[in-house]
Amino acid sequence: MALRKYRAVMLIDDNEIDNLINQKMIEAAAITDNIYTHTGAKSAIEFLKNMEKMDVAEQVLPDVIFLDIDMPLMDGFQFLDEFEKLTPLAKRKCRIVMLTSSINPQDFDRSKKYSNVKLYLNKPLSHESIMKIDV
Repeated sequence: MALRKYRAVMLIDDNEIDNLINQKMIEAAAITDNIYTHTGAKSAIEFLKNMEKMDVAEQVLPDVIFLDIDMPLMDGFQFLDEFEKLTPLAKRKCRIVMLTSSINPQDFDRSKKYSNVKLYLNKPLSHESIMKIDV
């Protein structure tokens, strides 16, 4: 089965080792040539705000955002609240995959309240979990 190819994906996780592992898994699966990595949700949301102002926003906004929940300063749910304020283009283009070590069922239920959250996966990414991504 051929994996879907994305123009760009984004990793948002305060743990740099998790970001590196997930980046390597994405590279090995060859689902994209462009991976944006952020160690904070605040910098990621600012990055998206800047990108959506560009004339080439359609080409540079990530198709998939892998989002951790438990992060300092701004957690994954606060990111989702800020994401809701982005332009219709950004909200249409970017689909979000919650990528977390949280096994709290309340986190899973809460993530369902956001229309852009398409999948909930446990860390780290594996080849099997990448195969499930069709958003």
